[in-house]
Amino acid sequence: MTINEIQDDLIEDFSLFDDWESKYEYIIDLGKQLSPLDEKYKTEENIIKGCQSRVWLHAFTEGDELRFEADSDAIIVKGLVSMLVKVLSGHKPEEVAHADLYFMNEIGLHQHLAQTRSNGLASMVKQMKAYGLAYQSINQ
Repeated sequence: MTINEIQDDLIEDFSLFDDWESKYEYIIDLGKQLSPLDEKYKTEENIIKGCQSRVWLHAFTEGDELRFEADSDAIIVKGLVSMLVKVLSGHKPEEVAHADLYFMNEIGLHQHLAQTRSNGLASMVKQMKAYGLAYQSINQ
């Protein structure tokens, strides 16, 4: 699936919920489905700067695809990073670097997250796209 197809699926999933309490529960459930991050990657260098909670992000390539693994010590944040991993992991670095992540606006995340969480989400996106750029330059 393409990045946009995955985003469209997420938008459709969120449209099934009538209120934000249910949407938050879904975000928490997504976080619970995230594969655990190996403790060896829970290092200072893998912490995303700009997040109030601790969020670890490990990036690596598999063939020509960029893959992400992540974890957080906060349940909502873990759900947020799990959505980003779901959307961006398994695509070419240049696709990750230049992805238009419209799903966040479509489902209303920025309007319903506290400013600190919204800033943290932006930091996660920035870091993932930076990995896309870095791995893209390595592959050229």
